[in-house]
Amino acid sequence: ACGFRDAFPKISAAGATVLGISPDSPATLAEWRAAEHLPYTLLSDPDHKIAEAYGAWGERTNYGKTYMGIIRSHFIVGPDGTLEEEHIQISPNDSIAKGVQALVNS
Repeated sequence: ACGFRDAFPKISAAGATVLGISPDSPATLAEWRAAEHLPYTLLSDPDHKIAEAYGAWGERTNYGKTYMGIIRSHFIVGPDGTLEEEHIQISPNDSIAKGVQALVNS
């Protein structure tokens, strides 16, 4: 989230819109957005239907425990609604670099 915040001027210059999606409540997302000074909209997906539709909800493992949760991903959707790029299970640094590169080169 903070990487996209930091790259937001380049993203905006490319005419793109950033949306973050999380199963957290709108109130929790609003607090986080304010605390991290995120200049973009965060959407609440409590039943994770959007995340599931994009393949960004699945089994995760952390400290030996397996659970279902958000899989770090990013998607670039064109002005006509066409999915132009998708990266599922991507590192934060790679996500920013690849996302910005795709926008700047389009």
